[in-house]
Amino acid sequence: MDLQVIGAGFGRTSTLTLKIALEQLGFGPCYHMMEVFGHPGHAELWEKSVREGSDDWKAALAGYKSSVDWPSCHFWREQMKAWPDAKVILTEREPHVWYKSMSQTILPSMARPLPADAPLSVAAQMRMGKLIIEEKTFGGHTDEAHVLDAYRAHNAAVRREVPAEKLLVFDASQGWEPLCRFLGVPVPATAFPKTNSTEEFRTRARL
Repeated sequence: MDLQVIGAGFGRTSTLTLKIALEQLGFGPCYHMMEVFGHPGHAELWEKSVREGSDDWKAALAGYKSSVDWPSCHFWREQMKAWPDAKVILTEREPHVWYKSMSQTILPSMARPLPADAPLSVAAQMRMGKLIIEEKTFGGHTDEAHVLDAYRAHNAAVRREVPAEKLLVFDASQGWEPLCRFLGVPVPATAFPKTNSTEEFRTRARL
C-alpha cells in the first residue's frame, strides 16, 4: 500500500486529531506515535533507521495510507522520495502556545527516569523517543529559545522544499473545510475531531 498523505508537523500540533480526521476521511490507517506503543519492535525499526541511516522505517509504515507525528515526521523528506505522489500536511500552532504544550507533555516525559522494572518494549520506546526528538530534533537542548528555533526552522524547511500544490499548512482550528478541499473529498456531516489535550496526554503517560 502506498502512503497517500505525509504529516510533516511536529508532535503537539494536533497530530492525533489529524490522525483521527484522516482515518474518518478514508486515509487510514494513519501512523502516529500511538502506533509505536501498540506494535512491539517498531521503536527498534525507527531507532535503527536514525542510527544507521537505514530504510527500516519503511517496514513500520507498511500497510498505512498516511503518517503524522513523531517518529515518522522526522523522515518527511525520505517519505516524499519513496512516495512522490503523496500530499504533505504541515500542522502548525502558534509557536509559544506549541512550546507550552511541549513543556507540559513530551519534554517532561522524556526527562523522566526509566523505572528499573520497565518492560523492554517501554525502554525501547523511550530510547527511540529521546534519540529522535531530544537529540536529533533539538540537539540535546530543550530550553524554550532553542526548541522554538528548531520548530520554526523545521516548518520553514517544509514550506520551502515541498511543492506548493502538494502542501497544506494546517491548523486544526480550521476544521474540515481546508483539509477536505486539499484532499479532494467531501466534508463529513460530523464535527471535526478534537483530542489529546495536555491532561489526556499526562493521563496516558502516567499509565
